Amino acid sequence: MTNNPPYSLLESARSLIDDCREAVPRVSPWVVTGRLTRVSGLVMEAVGIKAPVGSVCDVSLPDGQTVDAEVVGFSGDHILLMPSSDVYGIHPGAKVRLLEAEPPHPQPGQSLNVLRRRTEDRVKHVPVGYELLGRVVDGNGRPLDNLGPLNLQERVPLQSRPINPLTRAPITETLDVGVRAINALLPIGRGQRMGLFAGSGVGKSVLLGMMARYTSADIIVVGLIGERGREVKEFIENILGAEGMSRAVVVAAPADTPPLSRLHGAAYATAIAEYFRDQGKNVLLIMDSLTRYAQAQRQIALAVGEPPATRGYPPSVFSKLPLLVERAGNGPEGGGSITAFYTVLVEGDDQLDPVADATRAILDGHIVLSRSLADAGHYPAIDIEGSISRVMPNILTEYELELVRRFRQRYSRFQRSRDLISVGAYVRGSDPELDEAVTMYPKLETFLRQAIAERVDVKDSRDQLNDLFGDKLGAST
Repeated sequence: MTNNPPYSLLESARSLIDDCREAVPRVSPWVVTGRLTRVSGLVMEAVGIKAPVGSVCDVSLPDGQTVDAEVVGFSGDHILLMPSSDVYGIHPGAKVRLLEAEPPHPQPGQSLNVLRRRTEDRVKHVPVGYELLGRVVDGNGRPLDNLGPLNLQERVPLQSRPINPLTRAPITETLDVGVRAINALLPIGRGQRMGLFAGSGVGKSVLLGMMARYTSADIIVVGLIGERGREVKEFIENILGAEGMSRAVVVAAPADTPPLSRLHGAAYATAIAEYFRDQGKNVLLIMDSLTRYAQAQRQIALAVGEPPATRGYPPSVFSKLPLLVERAGNGPEGGGSITAFYTVLVEGDDQLDPVADATRAILDGHIVLSRSLADAGHYPAIDIEGSISRVMPNILTEYELELVRRFRQRYSRFQRSRDLISVGAYVRGSDPELDEAVTMYPKLETFLRQAIAERVDVKDSRDQLNDLFGDKLGAST
């Protein structure tokens, strides 16, 4: 005889299980909370909560509002938080709540292992989508342009995983940026990362706006990080213009935002560019400036107790820079690309500034803007002698490379002898190469100048360069 339970008991058990199955998806997830014990400068300390670095939390205010914060470190049982907004109104003992990026809702049949949260699921997620085109947002994806809310359904991690370098497509195609001096003498390849090194007031914003308006890229993503708030509107309306804004996304984190917001702004702009690259688009990413990004990281690192090293910059600054820059570039074969321009503010026009020196080593080339050229009314003020594109041999033919070499040789030869020429010590006929450089210099200077409203595509740029040296090169060969 078998000991089977009564039929009514089995039915009751089945009914109870069905009720539980229906109720589980509607149950709110368990929220981890702690309390605030200390606020010192930019850093807040909390106890009673354990969270990995990079997790997102909020801190409750007496009026029911909250302050967003991110875990940037820990000391013993205390976690260190950095707010992404003002901390006015925060009081001792304020509740700190750990947020889930996407709260898990158990489904029937899922095991406990499936429900466990991974560390990367706790980090900040940001909204992306085609609805961002033509919009201006802050580092958290909130609109700043008063054009209504953004109904973006897709979200991606703010910080992405490094890409396997062997899966990247090589740089073999030229990206047209509409600037003659760059298209002809410093050609940019799709997926290249370039630095724009300049002091203040030498026309870097105007040059960026020209490239944004005239580029052949499908999508433009602009990150205005740590710049003056006044310049954000001016860049959008006067420099980028309606033509450039129609296919652009602008992420603005001005100088008056907390350092964490500036870091998030740079990472968010890169995440948007990655999203469009994964959609197969060719993206132009413009970030102004990488120096402000490094300064924001310096503020955070010093606030959590990291010791200063090179000229006051802690070591974490120089580890963060390549993590951001390496996210740009080509995707897999047949996919999209991110061609990136990062401006580097050279303080005091010192090219050996720590940030400038570090970024120069990790980028695929650099364009230097000269203050002396800008003072002379020469725009764009590109210092051809001090600039280089490291992928140039991959995208130019031998003939085109020789044209570039001829231009640079003649231009450099004149610049080295400029003082002799200006004081009248130069005698024509003593140096045939210098004679040719002096004769050609007005044409070389005209070639490097370009009006803001003028667009010169790649073909026209190279044809004009060929007109300068093609006959001489053909005669010599």
